[in-house]
Amino acid sequence: MGIHISRSHDLMESAMNYRAARQDIIAGNIANADTPFYRPKDISFEDTLTQKSAEIFKNKSEELQMAHTNGAHLGPIDTGSSKPTTFFRDGHMARNDGNSVDLDVESTEMAKNSTMFNALTAALKKDSALFKSVIDASSKTS
Repeated sequence: MGIHISRSHDLMESAMNYRAARQDIIAGNIANADTPFYRPKDISFEDTLTQKSAEIFKNKSEELQMAHTNGAHLGPIDTGSSKPTTFFRDGHMARNDGNSVDLDVESTEMAKNSTMFNALTAALKKDSALFKSVIDASSKTS
């Protein structure tokens, strides 16, 4: 993360990163649809995002906080400490080769994930437009 515009901006950025990671995992499941004994994977998006939102909005980080002695100093760089948990998504009948990837389920999950990513993109654009309008308005009054 570069400049911290707002806490909601940071949360949306984290959510987009998790959605992108989930898209990669689902694409991997589809790519391995013909691999014998392959089990589809997924990530626990909601649990990770809940943890991240608590960290952003309540400032309850597990890490030691750096001292902030001057307002001009830059803050620490977020290294993405909260990683989503990957798990196997079982529950579908395995074929004779042991593969349990259901292309219909994977395609549906990919479409839902893509829709959520696009919604986050639109929300991030609106959030950024709000700050841009404030900056434009403040420059006109000067």
